[in-house]
Amino acid sequence: MAYTEPQPRGGLARLRMALWVAVGVAALIGGAVVYDRGHPAGPPAKDYAHTFGGPFTLTAPDGSTVTEKTLAGRPYAIFFGFTRCPDVCPTSLARMARLRKQLGPDAMKFAIVFVSVDPGHDKPADLGSYVALFGTPILGLTGTEAQLAQIKKGYGVYSAKVPQPGGDYTIDHTAAIYLMTAKGEFSGTIDAQESDQTALAKLQRLIA
Repeated sequence: MAYTEPQPRGGLARLRMALWVAVGVAALIGGAVVYDRGHPAGPPAKDYAHTFGGPFTLTAPDGSTVTEKTLAGRPYAIFFGFTRCPDVCPTSLARMARLRKQLGPDAMKFAIVFVSVDPGHDKPADLGSYVALFGTPILGLTGTEAQLAQIKKGYGVYSAKVPQPGGDYTIDHTAAIYLMTAKGEFSGTIDAQESDQTALAKLQRLIA
């Protein structure tokens, strides 16, 4: 004869039912937590490869027109500044020249691009003279206010004139160096705080 468990009665039955409900709810919550850990809620991760860049039209020192298509097919490091910058710009460009030299035979596998955000002072020929000071090929670019606004928007670059005594001005600007692949996709940045060893590793990955 099969054993039949006695059925609880009265208050005991209600207590047992409440306990089973509590266990069920806890199981559901636990399952939801496990599921959330394996499948995070919210939108998918952002595609950072296409976060920066995009179409632009600027002018080179020789007067020729340079667009994003001109740079296509070769990785490049692009930096924004101005020729009268007292520290950040010359330091960053000198550093890029030094890192390029450390790459040895692979040194010319990427381009260095310097975009002036000071069209009122930096004419194409001025940029040519400026970048020549760093002892390595650097493409200096500038353009109209509208053209510069377009490329700055594409790279998320900030720049603003800061008035100085006597009517002159300096410029506050984003100091990051953007690394772009041969396909024009964002690869990363180099900033002043990281070591040359870290920056060089980023360039080696860029040209690999």
